[in-house]
Amino acid sequence: MSSEAHVKDLFQLFRCFSQVSLIFAPLLVVKVSCSFSRFKPAIVKEFVHEIVRERLSGVKYEPEKIPETCSSLADCIRDKVKSIGIDKYKIIVQVMIGEQRGQGVKMCSRFFWDADTDNYAEDVFMNDSLFCVAAVFGCYYY
Repeated sequence: MSSEAHVKDLFQLFRCFSQVSLIFAPLLVVKVSCSFSRFKPAIVKEFVHEIVRERLSGVKYEPEKIPETCSSLADCIRDKVKSIGIDKYKIIVQVMIGEQRGQGVKMCSRFFWDADTDNYAEDVFMNDSLFCVAAVFGCYYY
């Protein structure tokens, strides 16, 4: 097979990517830049920060209302993050609200992770009555 046929095959293989650069030297080097929108933690953190501050400023801790507050906050964050067009990502939102009594809290999460595509953003909110930890995970669909 000729080198022109190989090049045509490579272009067909990478037609879903926005940019393909080929360099012919002793080795064939392929540089690919993907066309999908990546999960951007800085932008997501701004969204989370804004939503949590807006919804929880001045709110007092009431144990009966916290489950509904967590749920609605997570839904609001998820909808806002999905609106930026990262369709190839599964968005997971975790919100925890607790009473502020000066105690320490540790929180952790575990995922099978692809360091090249997956990422997360988090924000912490505290007032005199409560604390809130909101984490958003973006896991790429393959």
